[in-house]
Amino acid sequence: MRDYGIRLGLCAALLCAAAVADAGISAQDAARLGADLTPLGADKAGNAAGTIPAWDGGLASPAKAGFAGFKAGGRQGDPFAADKPLYRIDASSAAKYADVLTEGHKALLKQYSGTYFLNVYPSHRSAAVPQRIYDATKRVATTATLATGGNGVTGAAEGIPFPIPKTGVEVFWNHVLRYRADAARREIGQAAVFPNGNYEMVKFHDEFDVIYSLAGAREADLHNVILYFIQETTAPARIAGEILLVHETLDQTKEKRLAWIYNAGQRRVRRAPDVAFDNPGTASDNLRTSDQFDMYNGSPERYDWKLVGKKEMIVPYNAYKLHGAKTKAGDVIRPLHLNQDQTRYELHRVWVVDSVLKPGQRHIYKRRTLYVDEDSWQIVAVDCYDNRDQLYRFQEGHGIEYYDVPSFWTTMEVTYDLSQRRYLALGFEDDPARSYDFSIKRSAQDYTPAALQVRGTR
Repeated sequence: MRDYGIRLGLCAALLCAAAVADAGISAQDAARLGADLTPLGADKAGNAAGTIPAWDGGLASPAKAGFAGFKAGGRQGDPFAADKPLYRIDASSAAKYADVLTEGHKALLKQYSGTYFLNVYPSHRSAAVPQRIYDATKRVATTATLATGGNGVTGAAEGIPFPIPKTGVEVFWNHVLRYRADAARREIGQAAVFPNGNYEMVKFHDEFDVIYSLAGAREADLHNVILYFIQETTAPARIAGEILLVHETLDQTKEKRLAWIYNAGQRRVRRAPDVAFDNPGTASDNLRTSDQFDMYNGSPERYDWKLVGKKEMIVPYNAYKLHGAKTKAGDVIRPLHLNQDQTRYELHRVWVVDSVLKPGQRHIYKRRTLYVDEDSWQIVAVDCYDNRDQLYRFQEGHGIEYYDVPSFWTTMEVTYDLSQRRYLALGFEDDPARSYDFSIKRSAQDYTPAALQVRGTR
């Protein structure tokens, strides 16, 4: 295991032992993982109608995806390129499919009735993660517990903490702590699109170091940190050079997120306590909040959480066309919404969770409804309501299985602002030969404020 200067000891064992008594699911329930449930807690069987298949392990390797010669670091090819749409949903047929559509999709179909549609393809349960994550999930499922008020997790590391969730906030934490990769680097673009289709591309260099998911990780190893994240703005020139550093915490009752910003104009690093909640996301033209990056991140403390249940829904999935090496920003960006011929939707079972703002708390979203993929714990869509209880914004997470890791993760995130008739799309990749680089090696020393200063001034 990577050395972060922390050793396991008697203290960790005592902490784990103290937590077991009132934490986690029973051993009997944990035995269902890998039996009637998948190792991450999804229903292994398909649905009664046969429109959702049984999970068969997902695309756990390039060979299983049909790309045995895949070279790491490149763009993943489309295992489902031969599929044809089963049907198209547009404004005229939306009522027929109302039971399986998010409120956001219903709103887009109505508001942009002349151009917006959903092409629905055969469903493929492609999500897979390394075997060690399955093993760790079964291990921590009996020990994981929520911190005070649900504002953190204790008794868990490496695996999904709540594979058989009892509450909405447990589903939230499963998304936050899902497996993405050990570490990753990417060069991506973000476009804030005006109603006429005009936009300026903002480019980022992102790095993720997800120490929660490292092989053999234990809670005592983490120093309460889930991941380290760096985002450097590289274009356009007028804002290039700003760098954001985040230490995301596991138990936020002990310590909230730590963040710093390197200001290129001042050539100095400063603390950034506003990188959270409903403060604007980086260079987003106020079309996304900080806690909407990665679909939903940070602390759940301002909301009450309700687990609505599991439901079959039409959601973005297996978005390999958006991810494709030949797909350019000009192929995807259109006025008002994405070019829907480049998107793909499938019927999947998702966990539906409502989060409602607590009395006395502040956020521009009074309520959010999350749709969370049962196979990966990736949020695939979010309905966002304003303080008048009107649908304000809608998020889509267009995910693919990165079968060389393996990991199911978004390749593009889109936030639609229904009031401004604008949208923000994050995930454009210029180089057809490159995607995420999952091979990078980092240490905690690479993610200190001092290292941020060095990175900014070199």
